[in-house]
Amino acid sequence: MSTFAIRAVGFCAHFSPAGDRALAFALQLARRQNLRLNVFDFLADPYDPAPRAPQGLSAAARATLLVERERSLRLYYDERLGDYLDAGFRLCEDRGWTELHRCLCKHEFQFLVLAYPDPQATFEGTPIEGFAASFVCPVALVGPGASTEIHLNQPAALIADSLGLRPDQYTVVRAPVAGALSGCAPQTLDLR
Repeated sequence: MSTFAIRAVGFCAHFSPAGDRALAFALQLARRQNLRLNVFDFLADPYDPAPRAPQGLSAAARATLLVERERSLRLYYDERLGDYLDAGFRLCEDRGWTELHRCLCKHEFQFLVLAYPDPQATFEGTPIEGFAASFVCPVALVGPGASTEIHLNQPAALIADSLGLRPDQYTVVRAPVAGALSGCAPQTLDLR
């Protein structure tokens, strides 16, 4: 029998109280299981219903933007991580779906944590629960109300006990009806 090993937790930045609650969950998991925590931020905010990266910037302006965004990312999360040192930061220039799959293939995370800021939240222009349900690896959504509101996709529910979660501590998000996700159809990945 093969087992699923988590070596790193991925967390998508969301600069809000909801994001802070999701980070607390990711950080607690990383601390408890001695895992690396990788924080991802995107030029095109994947939580925006119509994510758009900055366009038409000169090379110098783009370089300045990248430096400032990474600096802001590190300052915001360094403070919240406290003494936890096994953390990495990545500013992603590609779209969320593409970039997250690329990071998954590079083994930068095996478990993904997303903030669930409100019941109408979207991720990559798709209802956030639909995104989580269709994503290829284990995903936890934290919120929308309290940090104790945990929603797992099916792969995450299969390993919930190893995450330290009892069945009464989470709900399982289900895949939407086929075709309901524009641009987010489940894909297979070669994780060699």
